[in-house]
Amino acid sequence: MPKWQRRRFSTDCPVSSATATLTAGVAQPYASCPTEARECTGTLSQQLLIGLASIVTLGIAAEWLAWRIHLPSILVLLVFGFAAGPATGFLDPDAMLGELLFPIVSISVAIILFEGGMSLRLRELREIGHVVRNLVTVGALLTWMLSAAAAHYVIGLDLQPALLLGAILVVTGPTVIVPLLRHVRPVHQVGSTLKWEGILIDPIGAVLAVLVFEAVLAGGVEAATTVVLLALSKTIVIGVVLAALGGGLLVLLMHRQWVPEFLESPLALMVVVASFAVSNILQPESGLLTATLMGVAVANQKVVGVRHILEFKENLRVLLISGLFILLAARLQMEALRQIGLRELGFLAALVLVVRPAAVALSSFRSEFSQRERALLSWIAPRGIVAAAVSSIFALELAEAGYAGADRLVAITFMVIIGTVAIYGLTAAPVARWLGVAQTDPQGVLIVGAHPWAREIARELKDEGIPIRLVDTNYANIAEARMAGLPVYYGSALTEGTLDNIELEGIGHLLAMTSNDEVNSLTALHFSEVFGSNRVYQLPPEQLTSTMKRVVSQHLRGRFLFDPSASYWQLTARFDAGADVKTTNLTETFDYQTFRERYRHAIPLFLIGEGGRLRIFTVKDPPEPSRGQRVVAVVGPSDGAKENTDPS
Repeated sequence: MPKWQRRRFSTDCPVSSATATLTAGVAQPYASCPTEARECTGTLSQQLLIGLASIVTLGIAAEWLAWRIHLPSILVLLVFGFAAGPATGFLDPDAMLGELLFPIVSISVAIILFEGGMSLRLRELREIGHVVRNLVTVGALLTWMLSAAAAHYVIGLDLQPALLLGAILVVTGPTVIVPLLRHVRPVHQVGSTLKWEGILIDPIGAVLAVLVFEAVLAGGVEAATTVVLLALSKTIVIGVVLAALGGGLLVLLMHRQWVPEFLESPLALMVVVASFAVSNILQPESGLLTATLMGVAVANQKVVGVRHILEFKENLRVLLISGLFILLAARLQMEALRQIGLRELGFLAALVLVVRPAAVALSSFRSEFSQRERALLSWIAPRGIVAAAVSSIFALELAEAGYAGADRLVAITFMVIIGTVAIYGLTAAPVARWLGVAQTDPQGVLIVGAHPWAREIARELKDEGIPIRLVDTNYANIAEARMAGLPVYYGSALTEGTLDNIELEGIGHLLAMTSNDEVNSLTALHFSEVFGSNRVYQLPPEQLTSTMKRVVSQHLRGRFLFDPSASYWQLTARFDAGADVKTTNLTETFDYQTFRERYRHAIPLFLIGEGGRLRIFTVKDPPEPSRGQRVVAVVGPSDGAKENTDPS
């Protein structure tokens, strides 16, 4: 039996059978245990409780700390896991979970990939499909071969472990790519390509690692070829069939309303886990492909809405990722880490400076990507949770089979994970700005709320050349906005999926303009990490002037929009009374003072300057208009005799 499948039990208990039974998770009547066994199992139960609680606590604490200090969360998670595991010996995942460890890891990764698949929209492939296809096929094969060669000649690994390590390091992963894209904010074409590659390459890389592993164990070219072709065929067929069946069953049950709404998210989780398990039983590691394809299929069908399922999976994903990295980092061995030296660092440099650029160059050959866009694609390829999980499993299998150097796979993989996340996480944004393919100062507006007067404001901004997006959970509002030709996103602005799925190219400001003040505050807080706290705005609450000292603290909300009298209901009353949104040019003969005299009850909303630079009026520190700018304002029917867009 492989080492990772063996139970690891403490030998301190006087009655080892009872201890083994508890650790293996097999229930036995407590009353039948001797007194010594009861004491021992009670102690072991407390240790398990402390261990599991520590994993959750350390994981969420690391996520929070990473958010506070603006670092990639994976770096902090790995530091916490290393401190709890090899550095202090506080956590020993193998002893704590035994043979349950890697099944738990595998199921968790499948759920993460299902959620990642649900963030993919097939319409995005119209522009980037051929590059994505090349990256996950010929690009992946080139990455594998070059990585294996570097592992063999630079590090000195034997050929078989080097081939397996190269296959493992093909993956990147949504757990590290998506947060990095939010931070870098590359142009749409690059961002979409990296997102698609990161999600699709995980199951492909895992399958490739399985095929290489089986070929290594088979021995001989002819036997290995037969094994690989058979396993690859089975993986593809099983993955596609089970993904279609599982996704179809889920959609059917929801469409026929055979399950209540509160059970739809647990039902989706059940179908994913069941399909993953069946797929893995039929063909090892094919379950990851099944889970990813099922996510893509469910997300792109038009029969039922799955937004609430995506919201549930997003929350679950954060917990799973944090726990997994703590677990896997805690399994590292100090002896293996001490072997990391100049050769291993040279291998990391080869991956960053040679392997990734070569794969991107081949994959984007004769594409419409510019040289600058290709350069940024070449500079973003961090490794994530799948590489950590797969390397941990196969290193034990190779060591059991007697291959020299297998024990170094995990340490090298984690070195690559830490190194690539640190390199790309700290340098990708400056490199993107230097290349000119990052949105350095986007002027567009994301408007949360697609009700009638929000659509009027959005239409006026669009007519003035300002990029806009509308977000709403009310489908009637979304439908009206689409009919008006306004870009929309149907969903909640408070979900993680909004950050992942909505097209934010050219968008640099958030206006939270719903009827709910609390939702506006939470939305502003949610997007402050994306746009910056000085570029998130919300409507002021009712009677702001008299309650200024009692409103939510500034760091827990956005800047108050427009004017103290511009609350949702007051603006609604103005528009119901016939108010409209107008744009007025400011000139030497018609300056801002003249504008205020002409439109005495107008509420200024925006200033648009040269080059389409947008300034937003706020309750505190409003901008100072000057000639040459355009004022966008809410003007009532009694303000001015007629519309005057060019008073000069």
